[in-house]
Amino acid sequence: MSFKSLSEIVEKAKSAKKEFWQIIIKDDIKEQGTSFEVSFAKMKDMYLAMKNADKNYDPALRSASGLSGGDGAKLEEFKKQKNRLLGDFMTEVMEKAVKMGESNACMKRIVAAPTAGSCGIIPAVLLTYEKQCNVSEEKIVQALFVAAGIGEVIAQNACISGAQGGCQAEIGSSSAMAAGALTSLDGGTNDDILNSVALALKSMLGLTCDPVAGLVEVPCIKRNVSGAVNAVVASQMTKAGVKSAIPADEVIDSMGRIGKLIPACLRETGEDGLAATPTGLTIMQKMRQ
Repeated sequence: MSFKSLSEIVEKAKSAKKEFWQIIIKDDIKEQGTSFEVSFAKMKDMYLAMKNADKNYDPALRSASGLSGGDGAKLEEFKKQKNRLLGDFMTEVMEKAVKMGESNACMKRIVAAPTAGSCGIIPAVLLTYEKQCNVSEEKIVQALFVAAGIGEVIAQNACISGAQGGCQAEIGSSSAMAAGALTSLDGGTNDDILNSVALALKSMLGLTCDPVAGLVEVPCIKRNVSGAVNAVVASQMTKAGVKSAIPADEVIDSMGRIGKLIPACLRETGEDGLAATPTGLTIMQKMRQ
């Protein structure tokens, strides 16, 4: 992508009198040497793959480790309870985030968004919005271009790999991407999109990557829930008029610096953090046997 910052995208959109997603798809068309129709169709295929993964969730499946599976169905049942503190939207976001993460652990087809470990966040937010707010798939695809543009800038100026920058780079990046996409869907301006990114990513700074037994299951799947909920909260705070004191691009730069400061034992090596707890070590020993 030709843009080095999110603010550059917004400035381009303002001068061209375009929406955020239109600037991103135009850049993709130029970079790929393709047409609007082809670029849009490819992104729509991504969204349809997310929808199919959600639709084909199997509550009976368990991962090879036995650590994952079935929790998505529990949240689906929880959604029927009347004494919930959470509303329907947030409860369904939680459900879909877990289902997608469990599907990944059970080797089913998912969309890395931007990674397999964070695959549940963006679809959880966007699938729920389409269903509950009755918008078209075309609108959702436009929002995915917003998410893609945000992800590209993060990858360029920081990173999206847990091994390189900790879980903040995976769950944090995806949460920021989902927050921006949701804000664009919910009528926010281009500046609102950046504010949502800043609010979401700030809340994920310093998050370590410490998978138990080296598997993308514990705590990864449930962190997808946290990332998805965080994205919705950041978008809603923006809608309420709450402003981030630190601009989105500076938050991204901070994440890049923090990622370099996180010790290797907390960057997907499984040497410390939750992976080094007595229970985590016991699970690892069982896996080895």
